[in-house]
Amino acid sequence: MKGIGASPGIAIGKAVIHWKEQIDILREFVEEPERELERFRTALEFAGEQIRETYSRVLESVGPGEAAIFRSHGMMLKDPDFVGQIERMILDGSVNAEWAVKQVADSLIQIFESMGNDYMKARSDDVKDISDRVIKLLLQVGGIDLSNLREPSIIVARELTPSDISQMDRKMTLGMASETGGKTSHTAILARTLEIPAVMGVKELLDEVENGDLMIIDGEAGQVYVNPDGETVERYRERLDRYECFKKSLSEVRGLKTVTLDGVEIELEANVASPKDLDDVFKNDGEGVGLYRTEFLYFDSSLLPPEDTQFEQYRDVVEAMKGRPVVIRTLDIGGDKKVDYLSIPEEQNPFLGYRAIRLCLDRQEIFKVQLRAILRASAYGRVRILFPMISSLEELRSAKNILEETKEDLRSQNVPFDESVQSGIMVEVPSAAILSDHFARETDFFSIGTNDLIQYAVAVDRGNEKLSHLYSQYHPAVLRLIKTVLDNGTAAGIRVGMCGESAGDPKLIPILLGMGLTEFSMNPSSILRARWILRNLRKSDLEEAASTALSLATAEEVEEYCSGLLQNLNLCR
Repeated sequence: MKGIGASPGIAIGKAVIHWKEQIDILREFVEEPERELERFRTALEFAGEQIRETYSRVLESVGPGEAAIFRSHGMMLKDPDFVGQIERMILDGSVNAEWAVKQVADSLIQIFESMGNDYMKARSDDVKDISDRVIKLLLQVGGIDLSNLREPSIIVARELTPSDISQMDRKMTLGMASETGGKTSHTAILARTLEIPAVMGVKELLDEVENGDLMIIDGEAGQVYVNPDGETVERYRERLDRYECFKKSLSEVRGLKTVTLDGVEIELEANVASPKDLDDVFKNDGEGVGLYRTEFLYFDSSLLPPEDTQFEQYRDVVEAMKGRPVVIRTLDIGGDKKVDYLSIPEEQNPFLGYRAIRLCLDRQEIFKVQLRAILRASAYGRVRILFPMISSLEELRSAKNILEETKEDLRSQNVPFDESVQSGIMVEVPSAAILSDHFARETDFFSIGTNDLIQYAVAVDRGNEKLSHLYSQYHPAVLRLIKTVLDNGTAAGIRVGMCGESAGDPKLIPILLGMGLTEFSMNPSSILRARWILRNLRKSDLEEAASTALSLATAEEVEEYCSGLLQNLNLCR
């Protein structure tokens, strides 16, 4: 069965189905709404206590970045809009508390899911997790105790929440599979941090699995096997042994430079969204921040974040990196990532609409505030500024003009900043890739954003599960666009990096190296794995392999070739 590889690794074991009681919540009239309100507030109080306990447990056992998921859950229980809507519904409508919670939560979930981007989908998962917790307390129901499994097992469920993951006994949890969810959900993030192999989005999984069935989870390939034959089991046992060997070898490269066998120096950097993510960067020995996403400052605020608020957060990241590079992307928000206070109009095609640099060039007062904050932070370390979704030279020139105006404003006010700060473009639109020879003459660096480049190149919404089979980083057209950007950037003598999911894909790393990529930015948890692979490669040996991959006709052929190449290189995985 095919799903989405959410957390790498291989698991072989018996299935335990985590049935969550399906409860039909009906609207009921309550004669004493004030008493019902007290019942709701009591459940809210108990939910808060549970979340605080979970936060402390995850903080101690995993780390502050992952624990922050539950801190945000606790904050939502205190959110006056969320709680206020529920309370008004109880009082004004004389309805039962669990029905009011479900109505308000479902409305929020629908809004978040309709926005079509990974961050807001993760927020919808959080709302569901929180509301389920409160409803269970109101109705006094629950599922199996995941902290008390009798034997090492693979957890199977329709859906798994961060709260479910936090309860799991890591020694007894071999892996997990679910019908819903994706690679960017908070559940997937926790699974990767805890190194639990996971496959999500497996359609009709519960129709095929029963308690006690033998299962294999391949979190890299997104593959699930139920009651496999002996040959498949043996093949995966061998792969599991190699994978365990590979994991042990990762500690050997901590603190070492990322240098190939033929002496090519590589930069391995991390993608982050806030200062709290830096713990993961340091834990995984990241060499810099190759992509700092700034839109989360805007999502987590009810008003435009002031210049000083932005400056302080950017400065904290830059100072913490102690001279290592930090690439700060300007606001990447728009039709598919909405915040109410920006009053962004509804659009039929939000991915192609009023967003990212287009919004910033139109709303220059917002853009200049952010540029001022970034420039001020540049006085504290090595900052580079990254403009997203550039599709034409006119856009780049306009953005650079506004940047120069902002610099002049700071100079006139004697505000310090790095006069040599570089600015570059995120190459995520095919037009920018095709015209990269021209762009290379007018910008300081390229950062290839493969997540959007893939969806624009193959015309597939990467958030649409029905089309997920068409969205592939192995598509030869995408590889050819990447090669074009690398060649044109190198010819012009500018830096070329990559910051999409492809940069951390172990099967693609050898091909990307052979194509000429030497600056990779990825999820922090992928850094040590990438370093180990790169230190065991020779760039000179891979140039011909890259040419072969570029000559193939289908994504399936490319992926098969990349998999075979990795195995032929005898890497311990």
